Amino acid sequence: MAKPLVKSAVFLSIFGLGLISQADVSLPGLFGDHMVFQREQSNPVWGWADAGEEVTVSINGQSQSTTADEDGNWQVELDPLPVGGPYTLQVEGNNSLTVEDVLSGEVWICSGQSNMEWPISRVNNADVEIVSANYPEIRLMTVPRIGTQEPQLTFNGKWVLCSPETVGNFSAVGYLFGRRIHNTLGVPVGLIDNSWGGSAAEAWVPREKLEASETFSKYLADWEKKTSEYTDEIHAEKVAEYNEWKAAGKPDPKMRWPRDPRTGQHRPANLYNGVLYPLIGYGIRGVIWYQGETNGGRAEAYRELFPLMISTWREDWGQGDFPFYWVQLADFQAEKEEPGDSSWANLREAQTMTLSLPNTGEAVIIDAGEGRDIHPRDKQTVASRLVRHALANDYGFDMVPASPIFESMDVEGNVATITFSSIDEGLYSFDTKDVVGFAVAGEDGNFVWADAKIVGKDKVEVSAEGVETPVAVRYAWAMNPIANLYDRNGLPVTPFRTDSE
Repeated sequence: MAKPLVKSAVFLSIFGLGLISQADVSLPGLFGDHMVFQREQSNPVWGWADAGEEVTVSINGQSQSTTADEDGNWQVELDPLPVGGPYTLQVEGNNSLTVEDVLSGEVWICSGQSNMEWPISRVNNADVEIVSANYPEIRLMTVPRIGTQEPQLTFNGKWVLCSPETVGNFSAVGYLFGRRIHNTLGVPVGLIDNSWGGSAAEAWVPREKLEASETFSKYLADWEKKTSEYTDEIHAEKVAEYNEWKAAGKPDPKMRWPRDPRTGQHRPANLYNGVLYPLIGYGIRGVIWYQGETNGGRAEAYRELFPLMISTWREDWGQGDFPFYWVQLADFQAEKEEPGDSSWANLREAQTMTLSLPNTGEAVIIDAGEGRDIHPRDKQTVASRLVRHALANDYGFDMVPASPIFESMDVEGNVATITFSSIDEGLYSFDTKDVVGFAVAGEDGNFVWADAKIVGKDKVEVSAEGVETPVAVRYAWAMNPIANLYDRNGLPVTPFRTDSE
């Protein structure tokens, strides 16, 4: 693992993080009291010092030394630490730094938009979750929101012990995921939340990666125009208008605090530079991700964008194909009486396509959303389905991690037989004996609701009156699908269509 330390302490001063004295050895905000190192692997520690200054990092009887380069950057690799602790990390240069209460365990990045950011204080049974959150060996870190076109090397943040006093504002999905790992493995867990509500996936990718593909040229051009036309003066005027509205008693129509698009969560590369870059290279087990709502209208581009983002993070981290598990979009808005197309169904499909990358996994939650709210409160189900991937793939537990997924379609007469893979206990229809959620189309391409029957552990027969020869089949293909096909282990079948372009 190699942290791309390409800027000096001068860079930190220019971009508002304070001038670091060239006589003092220093560490980025990631390295602080109560931190967690990833177990079972070497871990980089990096920072800044005088050019040519000798720096020694010590912990648990090992010492690693290096010399700061001409820009004042230094980095060492620590040998794997035994699980547990607490340890003391000592950094020696022209001065000394001490980091106390360091643990060795499992480290996960929790990233995405508002449904990852959504705090434990706003989930179902929040009061119970909070008062029971006495886990001193779960450590929490929240990255401050900084949207910028300039890579940030550090941030103002701190690790805290998980407790009823600290957990309330932390990512619910992140905490519930981490708690399940901690309770199962009995090892310390470090959770780093850098999510940002409303963020676009394009904001999580460096500009040069986006610029290399024609797919994103219009999005980039639109944002270039928007940010070039927005000035400090315009922003000041909007702030003044908001303050006048507030002083007047907040009359209708309602106003929102004006957002500066130059520093927001939609601008390409802003979040890669502001809230991801400072983490790159830190020893982790993997990433959990919950995002896609903002990209719901750009599903075709997401087919390229999402795997590009994952591959870029892995490449920059230098830790190989670390695990990357995500949450598929939940059900949302009104249910439709007739089958049709859907932007969110297309986005879910793009998410599922990204399973072609190694060491990835998808939590299907089309049964855990709320039609009236884009932020479903049931984050417990989300975390349980996410953690199955980690428990099975990374920690060796014997369980099927993924929802059943479409494998093949065979047509004989007026019946299409759908075969699924990733089957555990066998298919069944939840709540009713009738299988609900399938639509079929003939040569005319007109989809109608279909009759469906489970035949065997992994197959469903689909047919519809008036469709003599099925050409295409869809399942749960809607923004808020009415569908009830599950594996008996409780995992819903992954939405799909056989007529994907």
